[in-house]
Amino acid sequence: MADAMELLRSNLSRVRIPEPTNRIYKHECCVSFDTPKSEGGLFVDMSSFLAFGKDYVNWNYEKTGNPVYLHITQTEKAVSEDRPSKKPTILAIGYHDVWRHCMFSLTILSHEFIPYLESYLMLEPIWRHRGPANDIIRGVEGGFGTGEPEYEETYEIVVLPDYATLPFPSVELPEMVRLAVDTILRAEGAERKEQVAAWVAEKQVSAYATNLQQIYNGVSIAPSGWKCAKCDKTDNLWLNLTDGMILCGRKNWDGTGGNNHAVEYYNETKYPLAVKLGTITADLEAADVYSYPEDDSVIDPLLPQHLAHFGIDFSSLQKTEMTTAERELDQNTNFDWNRLQESADALQPLYGPGYTGLVNLGNSCYLAATMQVAYTTHAFSSRYYSDVSLKSAFDAAPADPTVDLNMQLIKLGHGLLSGKYSIPSSENQEGIPPRMFKTVIAASHPEFSTMRQQDVLEFFLHLLEQVDKVNSGNPKSDPSRNFKFGIEDRIQCPSGKVAYNKRFDYILSLNIPLHEATNKDQLEAFQKLKVEAESEGKNIPVDEVVRPRVPLETCLASYSAPEEVMDFYSTALKSKITATKTTGLTSFPDCLVLHMRKFVMEDGWVPKKLDVYIDVPDIIDISHMRSRGLQPEEELLPDEADFSEAEQSIGLEASEEIVSQLLSMGFGQNICEKAAISTSNAGVEEAMNWLLSHLDDPDINAPIGKHQSPPTSVDQSTVDTLVSFGFQEELARKALVATGGDIEKATDWIFSNPNASSTSDMDTSSSSTAVAAADSELPDGSGRYKLLGFVSHMGTSTHCGHYVAHIYKDGRWVLYNDEKVGASLNPPKDMGYLYFFERLKE
Repeated sequence: MADAMELLRSNLSRVRIPEPTNRIYKHECCVSFDTPKSEGGLFVDMSSFLAFGKDYVNWNYEKTGNPVYLHITQTEKAVSEDRPSKKPTILAIGYHDVWRHCMFSLTILSHEFIPYLESYLMLEPIWRHRGPANDIIRGVEGGFGTGEPEYEETYEIVVLPDYATLPFPSVELPEMVRLAVDTILRAEGAERKEQVAAWVAEKQVSAYATNLQQIYNGVSIAPSGWKCAKCDKTDNLWLNLTDGMILCGRKNWDGTGGNNHAVEYYNETKYPLAVKLGTITADLEAADVYSYPEDDSVIDPLLPQHLAHFGIDFSSLQKTEMTTAERELDQNTNFDWNRLQESADALQPLYGPGYTGLVNLGNSCYLAATMQVAYTTHAFSSRYYSDVSLKSAFDAAPADPTVDLNMQLIKLGHGLLSGKYSIPSSENQEGIPPRMFKTVIAASHPEFSTMRQQDVLEFFLHLLEQVDKVNSGNPKSDPSRNFKFGIEDRIQCPSGKVAYNKRFDYILSLNIPLHEATNKDQLEAFQKLKVEAESEGKNIPVDEVVRPRVPLETCLASYSAPEEVMDFYSTALKSKITATKTTGLTSFPDCLVLHMRKFVMEDGWVPKKLDVYIDVPDIIDISHMRSRGLQPEEELLPDEADFSEAEQSIGLEASEEIVSQLLSMGFGQNICEKAAISTSNAGVEEAMNWLLSHLDDPDINAPIGKHQSPPTSVDQSTVDTLVSFGFQEELARKALVATGGDIEKATDWIFSNPNASSTSDMDTSSSSTAVAAADSELPDGSGRYKLLGFVSHMGTSTHCGHYVAHIYKDGRWVLYNDEKVGASLNPPKDMGYLYFFERLKE
């Protein structure tokens, strides 16, 4: 030990005491999914505060030279055989406040899903509790006892490269080391901090903080030993910042928690702000301040002064309580729906390489389903697993690998595909938590950085865009290009002359032609039966419901079928005519993703989910969808004359239908009319593409027929307002330009145009030479594909409900349902939302 102590003292210059702003990783390795529970435990670098598993800590030493580490290990405690086990009661989920912020109801398990989805599919546990101490305490009567094992945590100081060890705690350790370790152990882990920050909506400064009137009543608050002034509660206590009264929080639905004394006191006195005792530390930003009149957690910018009024020295206090946001997150991620579904026990779990589940971080099923299918494709599995080692990725990563997307993609690939974290267990399948990956991939994105449910399609496109960006310097290693393909619209006017527009995309979005249903007779009989039953006040049994059944082939045929374009301006005939448009693909990607447009807009722009089945074969051939391009016998329409001259000379008018639809998306009137006219009223999609590629034009807001130069910049205050909503400044400016500076319309515009935040390569104004060059760089080949997997959705909206993935692997269908991975007995191939195909090898 003497040698180890001497070695430690000689390296004290490499030990740092963490500051409150430092990110400390102590729960998960930054290059693997090892934790303190893993064999060998976790090593925390006492200089950078990054954590490493036993197989990776030496890599960090070689790269940084940092020799001193805090070694954390957790070993499972033995459980007494007579330890009582508790089961949740049905009444435990009945309290109305639990569901006040629920984003969907149990009714989403409607008749449309039950017959085909596996019996073990689970609902997404989405809820929020509001108000101080609305805490669910698991392991109590009527609550949710988790039954999870308890662990004993041990620590020691390790000095590399010889792995010399010193016990902790020990008075013989240098004071600096003791302080550093104590700070690390007391601090909230960065993994947890980031998750909590994503879960809770961004807190706002309280309107009551600046002018809060504090009463000088001589009250002085001790640093510990608190108790409710009206009962014997010693936890879940809130300090009223007006008069220093300490009272307990709200009572929970199961009788636990507080006794409502804090909120009752507010109702009597109207003293607005309270801070939760036990959450006050040197990091005041993490303190839980609650505003009763605003009914939310808030920021108190004057909290140091307000605490000093009662003699509280926050710098010496330690955290002993969870904040409201932490409680909400803890409830959301630990509530296990399998305990309410005994049928889930029928799941046959699978283990080994490629059969690792992803832990639900709270409404993250959209991410889990997407990544499971993505890593099954050759493009992702080779780029982020088989063709790259963790060591080479770590060596190439920046000083903090937790913020490097490439590193986290490789970490996730090895975690999912190596089999290291998919070992048979007598307990439940645990899976791996993709926390660091989610933090990086969602960085700066206003929606994916939250803990709200998201559309799996939007996330998939965002994923490919980010992957494309980080591989921009080496496109041949970019897996996103394996999904990319060219699209070509051919427009022919009665003169016989044609026009071609080209663009690129990652997904093929298909309308569902319900009139092509193959069971029309059964549908007609069912509708009659339904009318009779409703007239008698009866409900039709679930197993008797009949839904349209549409073959995938008809959806593909509908995509490339000729389509009439009304009010198209022909530069050959110099008049508005009805043209014919056909659409084809200029290249076939290695990985073809089909998006079924099950969510449509009814009259009044009310979203509706189509209750329909799609018959999807295992093998498809889209060879007939290849565009032939300009043929020798074809003649192109003449180039359009100058826009303003053309409209003044011939009086071309914009299609009211196109303008109306663009207006509903948040664009301004002038821009909508220009887009329709500039694309000769070819259609909404063409007008939209024109809009996105001309938003930066200096005369974009000029009235029709005039080229008035608009202001070179929009009002900065309106930009700042949108930025405060969480939007990027560049996107905010673009939206304000598009809507003439109207904040409300700009907000609608942003939500209606999620792809406008990135530089699009789908610009239809690109020259044919540039498009052809880009085309030649994309993968291409046969149009025959085999079904690889699909993502299904349960729920009435893409932003609620639950997503799961089914993947064909090793000769069988496998269900990936968050951390649960099992053999699929009856894969619901006709209920997919996204279908993933890979090209058949010739």
